[in-house]
Amino acid sequence: MTQGQATDEPNHRYDFEAHRAYLTRLAYRMLGSVAEAEDAVQDGYLRWCHQDPNDVNDPRAYLARVVTHLCLDRLKQARTQREVYIGPWLPEPLVEEWSTSAQSGGHIEEDVSTALMLVLERLSPLERAAFILRDIFDMEFDEIASALERSEAACRQLASRARTHVVASRPRFQPDQEESIRLIDAFLEASRSGNDTKLQSLLIDTATLHSDGGGRRRAALRIIEGSHKIGRFYAGLARKGITAKPLWTRLVRVDGLPGVLSVEHDGALQTTAIEIGAGSILTIYVVRNPDKLRHLKAMLPEHVARQVID
Repeated sequence: MTQGQATDEPNHRYDFEAHRAYLTRLAYRMLGSVAEAEDAVQDGYLRWCHQDPNDVNDPRAYLARVVTHLCLDRLKQARTQREVYIGPWLPEPLVEEWSTSAQSGGHIEEDVSTALMLVLERLSPLERAAFILRDIFDMEFDEIASALERSEAACRQLASRARTHVVASRPRFQPDQEESIRLIDAFLEASRSGNDTKLQSLLIDTATLHSDGGGRRRAALRIIEGSHKIGRFYAGLARKGITAKPLWTRLVRVDGLPGVLSVEHDGALQTTAIEIGAGSILTIYVVRNPDKLRHLKAMLPEHVARQVID
C-alpha cells in the first residue's frame, strides 16, 4: 500500500472502533463539547484510514496522540471564539439517565462534572492535555511527551501545575442519591415559584449561578454570586412568568451532577444541574444555548421533541 493510500481492510475499521469510546471520552474532556469531540474523533478515524497499520505498534496510543493534536488545534480556535461569547460559557452538557448512571464517588478518572470541566477550561491547552492524559487516562510521561511534542520534564511540570488547580477546586462532599433528589426537587420548586426565602435556605451564602444562553436564549449575562442575589434573580423571573411550569421534565445526571432535562413552557430545551456540599447547594448550572443541546433531542419522547423550538 503506497503512502497516503486509504486501506479497505475490514480489520482496519474494527481496530479503530475498538478505541472510539476511549477517544471520545478523551476528546470531550479536552474540548467540553460533545459535537466537537465526535468531530475530532471522526477526523482521527480519517487519518487512521490513511495509516498503514503495520507501522503502528500500539494503535490506542497512536490514536490518542492524533486526537490530542486535533483537540489542541480546536482549543486554540475555541479560545478565540469564547473571547466574544455572550454571557458565561459552560461545556456542552453530557446527560445520562438517572437510573442507569452512577456517581463518580470522587474518582478523578470518572469525573466529567461541570465544575471539573470549568477548571480545565482555565488551564492552558498544554496543561489541560498533560493533566487529562496523565491523571485521567493514566498515560506514561514518555507517551505524553510524544503526544505533546515536549520533553518529559516539561510534561511533568505541566501536569503538576494543572493538578494543583484541579485538586484545590474539587468538592469535599459526595451527596447520596436521596439528598441529591431532595435538593434538586426543592430547588426547582422554589426557583419556579419565585419563593425567595425558600430558595435562599437551600443555598450556601456564597453560592453561584452560571446560566449559558450564548446570546441565543434569555440568560443572565454574568455569573450571579451570593444566595440573596440568586434568590432575587429567580423571584424576578417568576414575576415575569419566565419560570412557568415546563412542558416536560426528566430527572437526569448532567455531567455527573444531579439535574433535570426539561422543555420549558416556551419550547426551549434546557438542562439544570446543581453541585451539592454538606446538605446545601454550592453552584447552579443552567444551559439554554440550543447549539449546545441539539444532541439531547434523542432523549426526548417523540411527541415532546416536536414541541422543541430551535
